[in-house]
Amino acid sequence: MSAPLPTRRGDLTIAELCDLYFQHYTGRDCALPQRLGWWRTHIGHLRLDELSDDHVHDGLERLASGAAKVYAGKDEHGRAIYNNKRRPLSGSTLNRYTSALSSVITWAIRRRIAPKGFDHPVRRVELKAEGQAKTRFLSDEERARLLQACKASAWPRLYLLTLLALTTGGRKGELLALRWQDVDTVRRVVHVGRSKNGDPKVLPLVPAVVEQLEAFRGTPGGLVFPSRLNALKPMAFEARWHEALKAANVRHFRFHDLRHSCASYLAQQGASLLEIADLLGHRQISMSHRYAHLAAGHRSALVDRVMGGLR
Repeated sequence: MSAPLPTRRGDLTIAELCDLYFQHYTGRDCALPQRLGWWRTHIGHLRLDELSDDHVHDGLERLASGAAKVYAGKDEHGRAIYNNKRRPLSGSTLNRYTSALSSVITWAIRRRIAPKGFDHPVRRVELKAEGQAKTRFLSDEERARLLQACKASAWPRLYLLTLLALTTGGRKGELLALRWQDVDTVRRVVHVGRSKNGDPKVLPLVPAVVEQLEAFRGTPGGLVFPSRLNALKPMAFEARWHEALKAANVRHFRFHDLRHSCASYLAQQGASLLEIADLLGHRQISMSHRYAHLAAGHRSALVDRVMGGLR
């Protein structure tokens, strides 16, 4: 049983508050520790009742002027890997840093940790302008070449992982965390457990994925994609993934774009935005609007079928 939370403690530092937050955090956002870790390093010494919107603003200005980092998976020991990017942080990424700190402060207010009447300082900071989200998905030719390259990979399960991501829209972290007890090939589903948003999630399986899963079937508690060096850790497959991309001549494509490809194919075949949002685990349907233009032909056919005879 966890210790009771402190009450009305404005003297808690931001670092202590972040530590408390993570003790009770049940989500699956793998980037959150890095973002909150940045705030912890730069303003962790401040007391909660000292924190102002000026501190948050100055922190974001420092972030915007520094070198950007991107999450690149985990190493063989389960430690997060962050690579430097040449470009500065985008407005949307800066907003995610703001959101990370805001969620900690909101949690402290709701759990009565913050002083009574505490004014949320992060909410007084204006969010950055965000550009139009880019949606990169595989063409039919690229898809065929990439899947073929994955089949030829030195890591035999790269084809299964890629096909699973492409056909379910599952996030990389969700798929790498899969254990054989989560896989039901009879009902053709995998139970992810909880999505990034914390919601229960079940992913449907196409026959080709079921066939691949059966070929690699392991013990119930084992990982579906274990590391070769430590079976208790998921495979650090990034090097093999980039080899496959190069062999397939597929450029400017991330593993996460398999998720976009899944949604884009569904939209082109007439799936509604609500259906896409449900499969991808989007809590807000607005997150699926980036695929709306791909469903234009389906919408036109629908209008013609229902109202085309009107004069």
